[in-house]
Amino acid sequence: MTKLLVVATGNPGKLREMQAYLADLAWELTLKPEELEVEETGDTFAANACLKASQVALATGNWAIADDSGLQVDALGGAPGVYSARYGKTDSERIARVLRELDNQTNRQAQFACAVAIARPDGAIALQSEGVCRGEILQSPRGNGGFGYDPIFYVPKLQLTFAEMTPDLKRSISHRGKAIEALLPQLAILD
Repeated sequence: MTKLLVVATGNPGKLREMQAYLADLAWELTLKPEELEVEETGDTFAANACLKASQVALATGNWAIADDSGLQVDALGGAPGVYSARYGKTDSERIARVLRELDNQTNRQAQFACAVAIARPDGAIALQSEGVCRGEILQSPRGNGGFGYDPIFYVPKLQLTFAEMTPDLKRSISHRGKAIEALLPQLAILD
């Protein structure tokens, strides 16, 4: 029997990404209602993911899945962190700000981090996980794929930025991929 899982986002791209991760499970994914907005007031990715999953589950009466993720740059004390999406008005402004703040910094180490939470229809958090992908920040953008900070996030072992990777390759090594992968065994048996 197929169960409904509301993805706590209004972004159809994120819905497609979640569907790809969860393709082998008996869950039907749908976007949250457009008018339902959840303010991310948590000070960690995990707190924001739990907040979004819980509020969307309560509002819809269905299971809900939410994630929160962002870029953490070592030399910037972990910034932009939970403020990654609000670090500028556009992706190019956000990238320019990170590059400007790093300026001539030799430590370019960084990571993408992601927290995922799944809430029961009553809003109680049933599952949580986190994933990290380490890399470094380039001096300038490379590649045309992906979104956000992908063009400046370089994975040395693959010698590619996230923006240069195929969607399947990025999914297999990304912070979100690792966080969701950790949930799959438990998600398959939830009821």
